[in-house]
Amino acid sequence: MFQLMSNKTHPASAPEILSPGEPTTHFGYKTVREEDKVDMVRGVFDNVASKYDLMNDLMSMGVHRLWKNRLIEKLRPHPGQKLLDVGGGTGDIAFKYLSGGGDDVTVFDINDEMLQVGRDRAIDKGLLQGIQWQQGNAEELPYADATFDAYTIAFCIRNVTHIDRALAEAKRVLKPGGHFLCLEFSKVVVPGLSTIYDTYSFSLLPKIGEIVANDRDSYQYLAESIRRFPDQETFKTMIEDAGMDVASYENLTGGIACIHSAWRT
Repeated sequence: MFQLMSNKTHPASAPEILSPGEPTTHFGYKTVREEDKVDMVRGVFDNVASKYDLMNDLMSMGVHRLWKNRLIEKLRPHPGQKLLDVGGGTGDIAFKYLSGGGDDVTVFDINDEMLQVGRDRAIDKGLLQGIQWQQGNAEELPYADATFDAYTIAFCIRNVTHIDRALAEAKRVLKPGGHFLCLEFSKVVVPGLSTIYDTYSFSLLPKIGEIVANDRDSYQYLAESIRRFPDQETFKTMIEDAGMDVASYENLTGGIACIHSAWRT
């Protein structure tokens, strides 16, 4: 049964007292201490884990599944390919990868609640081989250099504290010739769609979260985090600055989401 954290302030609404000069970052539209963001993000996903996949279906009317299918098409899974899926706790990308022809995937997520949902889903699907589960921070991957043939990250990187560090780690753990793929919400590029999308995101999305998951604040944060994420060209430049090459992107559904692709050479 999904429940809010009892007797605690919700992480998405907790007041912050900041001291002058201390490092800060954003948590949605709030300014928070850098050192606090990881726990605040973890708290959000603790709250939404049990309803995460249902909410994705409701929020996107199922379109997120088409976006993820496109990611897998670009990945081209095949036997012998070793994939690291970062932020993939509930297993969606991993399951699609295995059913698409891959045979070795590590699901990596900072949130144990999300990973537990993924493990349970894997058991229900009878997927007991070829998939590993690891908890940790995307900014500090516990793997040796040049370990993986591919790295995917879907709807996660906007939640990390230092995007540049996560990108640097992605490059580090990829083998030469390794493929980086990021599926993330992005900047709408179709005239007129942006206004409709903003109305949906800030009026309907938190309300759906309140009704279905009993959690308005977490979904308010998620909407805000989407708007704080860099646009397509800016993020492409960040990927290049991390040392990856042949960076490109493909807009999906008018730029509501976007797949960024790059290679370690």
